[in-house]
Amino acid sequence: MGEENIFKKFWNFLKKDSWWSFVVTLILAFIVIKFILFPLLTWVTGASLPLVIVESCSMNHKGFLGGNFDNYWATHGSWYEQKGITKEQFQEFSFTQGMKMGDIIIVYNKAPPKLGDVIIFNAGSGNPIIHRVVSLNPLQTKGDNNLAQLTPTNNPGRVDETSISQSQIMGKSVFKIPRLGWVKLGFVKLFQFFSGTPSGSWC
Repeated sequence: MGEENIFKKFWNFLKKDSWWSFVVTLILAFIVIKFILFPLLTWVTGASLPLVIVESCSMNHKGFLGGNFDNYWATHGSWYEQKGITKEQFQEFSFTQGMKMGDIIIVYNKAPPKLGDVIIFNAGSGNPIIHRVVSLNPLQTKGDNNLAQLTPTNNPGRVDETSISQSQIMGKSVFKIPRLGWVKLGFVKLFQFFSGTPSGSWC
């Protein structure tokens, strides 16, 4: 009976409209997410980083006007066709409408990547890269919205996505939660703005 009373009092405290209950709720949410939800997701997905936020425009299909795939393909299709990937093949790939900045991606790492999968890999340049597999031998990727692949000579981080090793792969994208990542990304962008740090492009 005593334990029930304590639990009920604590629950009523959390429901109160006060700063203290708000702070305690935030702390509890942090503990649950960090020590229960994330370890559980890691075990289920096999990925050391089971959730990632899209932080750039490289997978954003700006050519998708009114959901028209033809607009995107008219701009980017020739690159894929040179790689032997047809328009019909591409339309069978996952996430064919791309990903927007702020999308949260659920990562799965218990199956090898296939052509057309969107994978997350460690490029040794800070944040992981989220790009689409365009070749399996060697494993290569490309951002849907990029005009070319990243090579050590065309980007500041000297990322090379033309030859990705198995050890670099963190998993592949299996589900997208649109825009929810802006809850965190918005704070990051504000901090970069006020600190004078370059924040990259917005999309």
